[in-house]
Amino acid sequence: MAAVAQQAVPAATWNFDPVHSHVGFEVTHNVSSTFRGTFGEIDATLDTTGATPRIEGSAKVASVDVKDENLSGHLQSPDFFDAERHPEIRFVADDVTIGENGEATVRGEITLKGVTKPLEARGSLNYIAQDIAGGERIALELDATIDRTDFGVSWNAPLGEGKYVLGNDVRILAGVQFTKAAA
Repeated sequence: MAAVAQQAVPAATWNFDPVHSHVGFEVTHNVSSTFRGTFGEIDATLDTTGATPRIEGSAKVASVDVKDENLSGHLQSPDFFDAERHPEIRFVADDVTIGENGEATVRGEITLKGVTKPLEARGSLNYIAQDIAGGERIALELDATIDRTDFGVSWNAPLGEGKYVLGNDVRILAGVQFTKAAA
């Protein structure tokens, strides 16, 4: 795995940094605006000790954060995430490619509402040999799009003229950081 400045990322187990990490989503709402939400409880692991780097991540559905308490409740319902039966969204990737300038392509599978589908995310990886605290750090910014209806998230409402409240494409944005585990 190479990173920015063409430094090799050391083989290691990397600890998730929840303070400097986020996972969110965007979907078209009312035809012309973008609705955004984030997940407050996320976790991830990064292992670069094998032949291929492995990333695993999860988000607790109950931690979805939107600016309306009633809408948050609706997102927990079977119309959307169905938090009671499917409390977690998971992502696992064994195919991680990093270009010479830190461009990242991550291929894996996402499980949402009990349905598992392939997912390809693109973005960037930055390896920092010494952060402000003197430790090694990896920052990974990723962007992917899924069709929510592929996962059984099909709720919608008509607006007239053949248009609907929600778009089907959901953009997933993840910015995660890891620190090198002590040997």
